[in-house]
Amino acid sequence: MQQEQGVVTAVFTMEHYDSAFALWRGCDGIGLTDADSREGIERFLRRNPGMSRVALDNGRLVGTVLAGDDGRRGYLHHLAVHPDHRRRGLGQRLLAEAVVALRAATNKKCHGFVFRKNLEGLDFWRSAGWKVREDIALISLDIPPKPE
Repeated sequence: MQQEQGVVTAVFTMEHYDSAFALWRGCDGIGLTDADSREGIERFLRRNPGMSRVALDNGRLVGTVLAGDDGRRGYLHHLAVHPDHRRRGLGQRLLAEAVVALRAATNKKCHGFVFRKNLEGLDFWRSAGWKVREDIALISLDIPPKPE
């Protein structure tokens, strides 16, 4: 755990899920899907132990970042800070801690996901030294469950 300005950061565990989900739901620019269900996040945390982080202010969850890798690249999802705690460096702190965890897992590159319409989020990432890639496109496919 790291402490600064009364806010501590810690590893994201399933004990934080309900508060994290409420934070994500209340933040503009965060897209939620079935992958963000309790079961989905539990699977993600189990596959990527110790990489994701939360920020707690007197025990109240005020920030999150989900971090994981595929063995080649790191990926960040749901970097979110409660509006009352923004512009104090907390997002930068969560981001830095996630990158440290990804580096420890020998990742040399990391990608984050931000909706193009989330201008505040894009400004945050740019200010942190990240670049918006214009040379690639994200493509997706919904994979239905296997019929029983």
